[in-house]
Amino acid sequence: MPKILLVEDNEMNRDMLSRRLMRKGYEVLIAVDGQSGVEMACSEAPDLVLMDMSLPVLDGWEATRRLKASEVTRQIPVIALTAHAMSSDRDRALEAGCDDYDTKPIELPRLLGKIDALLNGALGGAVVAEERLG
Repeated sequence: MPKILLVEDNEMNRDMLSRRLMRKGYEVLIAVDGQSGVEMACSEAPDLVLMDMSLPVLDGWEATRRLKASEVTRQIPVIALTAHAMSSDRDRALEAGCDDYDTKPIELPRLLGKIDALLNGALGGAVVAEERLG
């Protein structure tokens, strides 16, 4: 079962998205700020990180930079989640090291497509498909 770390400070967004991901067969870990997100990524080794960009303590931009700068977490795909929908925001997320970008409000089918694409690239499609069936 692929493990996703959801770094989100908004309780309603966090609860809704984590429940929907669990129903799709993912194990979901939760962090409520960027600093704890970085620490959990190091200790829990998730398969993918969903990173809100507007976070307390350490924002998502800096948290992603730290993940991508660390030997331990560099290979973990990061999808930026943000209400900022300007093309410059997408560029900024990618420059910070995010592997993809999605806007809020979250459209689950679109986000799942991005998650699957990154996990299949990171884990190999057969592994993910097999875990979904099992």
